[in-house]
Amino acid sequence: MNSTKGLFSNLKNDLPASIVVFLVAMPLCLGIALASGAPLFSGIIAGIVGGTVVALLSGSPLGVSGPAAGLAVIVLSSIQELGSFEAFLLAVIIAGVIQLILGVIKAGVIGYYFPSAVIKGMLSGIGIIIILKQIPHALGYDKDYEGDMDFIQPDGQNTFSELFNMMDYLSPGAMVIAGISLIILILWEQPFMKKASVFKIIQGPLVVVLSGIGLNLLFEGNSFLEIKDEHLVRIPVADSVSGFFGQFTMPDFSEWNNPQVYVIAMTMAVVASLETLLSVEAIDKLDPDKRVTPTNRELMAQGAGNIISGFIGGLPITQVIVRSSANVQSGGKTKASAFIHGIFLLVSVMVIPKVLNLIPLASLAAILFVVGFKLAKPAVFRQLYRLGKAQFIPFIVTILGIVFTDLLIGIGLGMAVAIFHILYNNYSTPYHFNQDTYDKTKPVSLVLSEDVSFLNKGGILHTLNQLPDGVSVFIDGSKTKSIHPDVIEIIEDFTLNAKNRGITVETNLLENEVTANPVRLFEESVLNKS
Repeated sequence: MNSTKGLFSNLKNDLPASIVVFLVAMPLCLGIALASGAPLFSGIIAGIVGGTVVALLSGSPLGVSGPAAGLAVIVLSSIQELGSFEAFLLAVIIAGVIQLILGVIKAGVIGYYFPSAVIKGMLSGIGIIIILKQIPHALGYDKDYEGDMDFIQPDGQNTFSELFNMMDYLSPGAMVIAGISLIILILWEQPFMKKASVFKIIQGPLVVVLSGIGLNLLFEGNSFLEIKDEHLVRIPVADSVSGFFGQFTMPDFSEWNNPQVYVIAMTMAVVASLETLLSVEAIDKLDPDKRVTPTNRELMAQGAGNIISGFIGGLPITQVIVRSSANVQSGGKTKASAFIHGIFLLVSVMVIPKVLNLIPLASLAAILFVVGFKLAKPAVFRQLYRLGKAQFIPFIVTILGIVFTDLLIGIGLGMAVAIFHILYNNYSTPYHFNQDTYDKTKPVSLVLSEDVSFLNKGGILHTLNQLPDGVSVFIDGSKTKSIHPDVIEIIEDFTLNAKNRGITVETNLLENEVTANPVRLFEESVLNKS
């Protein structure tokens, strides 16, 4: 993306994507607030701040921020421990300040050290979780809150026991709506539909939601098909303007001397920052233009967002993978899509909350089914299997960890396996670049060592990004016997982007490693199909 272009320069792509993100985000904001034991409107506030303030400050072109399910348990226990929601809001503000400090001290570099196999496992694991968690909603069983991503649920059930429990609470109307919604979404993905310009403008998810509202109204009074209120979106409805603004809450600053506030703030800051960095790495992988998000700037943007959210009564904010993935898959090109989705959240809760409360959760479940499937396509598993055990085992461990525990534990397990493999095979310094002897009139020589692992991503990426515009670069892999696919991706992405900086790149890496890199071919095939 050319940085000189305006925020809305890709509106034809970003506007349709923002509608999809808005439809996905709205019930998730409410569900996460419900699970957190906080006022429902606090989830909407966090979504609005994440979509507007964070989007404008962030350097992420496709990331979408808002309340995260991974923080729901922390928020619930923190509110109970502090004794009031107002005291908790002070902790949110302090957490934001801590994130600002993390950004200033450049702690965002941590994000460069997550291996590709673990990130792909995270995306596939989340895709599987989305599908499993949405099956009950599609069939009319909504006991578990929208947005829950953990194996063990707040009600004591788990992801799989819920699939058995739902059989006793099926709603025929919800099932019909979910089925019709899936048919619409599948048709919208067909090539013959995409040829018509009208279907490029009108997104399938919007048609699904409008159809869901229509069928909900049609089924009213029908004892067999009627959709109950518990199966619909439930946004708080204010009777007046003053009533709307009365839903905002101020923090209790009198708790500034409570040590527990600072402990909770530090916990939230660390967890929220980790989830944000994981999301940044994952969404950068999905970005068709292979742009690199400045992670330190992202931490500062998240910190600013949390300070504002805490001041006006919102939940803590992170960049979130489900909404960000929906943004990528819906054709979003710039951060305008995230910003517009935040505006949609604000306007909708002010102007049309009663209309939004007619949307069946089954319609939204169908939309999330498609999002989940695109994240966990069978082709992903086949591709990682072909890459060998070093890639496939951390990939599978990450998926199983996420499905049977939660996001951070799953990532931790995948990282442990990946690091063990690297330590087992040993590694050495990946490259040598002598900046003191650098001559502007001569090509820059970047000499790779014998073994280059994913742990070397951050250093190599930093060096490539620091190269001055207009230089010639020679990446020397003559001594390299083993180079991790992540590093190959970095070199390929740098080569593709180098022409925009006037940089000439030459390498002597093994031709089959670069030009036939299976990771690159897989990503390109997925992007072309989606």
